[in-house]
Amino acid sequence: MATISDLPRPSPIREYDRIDADVFQEIRKAAQPAVLRRLAADWPSVQAARRGDRELIDYLKSFPPGSRPSAILGAPEIGGRFFYNDDATALNFQRGVTDLDPFLDRLLRDRDEPKPSAMAVQSEFVAKLLPGFESANRLDVLPGVKPRAWIGNRIQVAPHYDLQENIGVVVGGRRRFTLFPPDQLPNLYPGPFELTPAGTPVSMVDPHNPDLDLYPRFVDAMRVAQQAELAPGDAIYIPYHWWHGVDSLEPVNLFINYWWSDAPAGVLRGDWQDQVRQGVMALGWSAAQADQAVAGVGETIDGETPPVPVLLRQAIRLLGRTR
Repeated sequence: MATISDLPRPSPIREYDRIDADVFQEIRKAAQPAVLRRLAADWPSVQAARRGDRELIDYLKSFPPGSRPSAILGAPEIGGRFFYNDDATALNFQRGVTDLDPFLDRLLRDRDEPKPSAMAVQSEFVAKLLPGFESANRLDVLPGVKPRAWIGNRIQVAPHYDLQENIGVVVGGRRRFTLFPPDQLPNLYPGPFELTPAGTPVSMVDPHNPDLDLYPRFVDAMRVAQQAELAPGDAIYIPYHWWHGVDSLEPVNLFINYWWSDAPAGVLRGDWQDQVRQGVMALGWSAAQADQAVAGVGETIDGETPPVPVLLRQAIRLLGRTR
């Protein structure tokens, strides 16, 4: 089995320093990933994190209690890699709901454990989880987009893609991002559509210990990969449908991200039809097949529209029967 050192080294992601909103719009036009150094360097949360883990936790606890977040927990044996069991019939972690303060306390308590349980709170709306945080820590280059919080220890998130554009800000800890262009899907070996760790399909390849006998084309994906490591105050821009694997590198990590779409009608408006259409096309089907799938999924909706990942899985099942 190969290791990451046996593979082509990723290229560095292009970097910018302390950009403003106008510069960011120019960056978007290139449709390429970008590291936005020190974008949030002045945030009070970032300043607290630079003083230490406990100072960051104390800062988070200074806000009024918010909603109880969903959390995921994996045994020490998974080494922080939230993924599947050995035969991909189930996930290798459990989901639950927790109060935030005990979760934060456990992060501090487990810092010195050599093999801690993997812990994460993921994709929680900041306004509900930490009332007041958003107004104190504003992202001026992207006003009006609701931020989400990701909190955890040293964990690995498998390469996956998002259904919208994304800016993510490292508040506490460090994060390593490895990105792949959308056309690398065949070389990333996406896993089951019916069962996914977080919504969209993930790559079945372990980037740190890839089995190149089983996944030989992963070498080709690494030849065009881009990578960067972010510190507190740094941010990353991930264009629509770029695959990205994420490694959280410290025992206490806080990440704030912003998903949005303001593309013209017919490209991606944010409604479920466009998101499913673009998702199907990114997975290798033609525009005509994508339209067919959207029409077929639409016929199944009766009442409230299910989440887009659910609709995307339905579309894939419909197309699987037509190939």
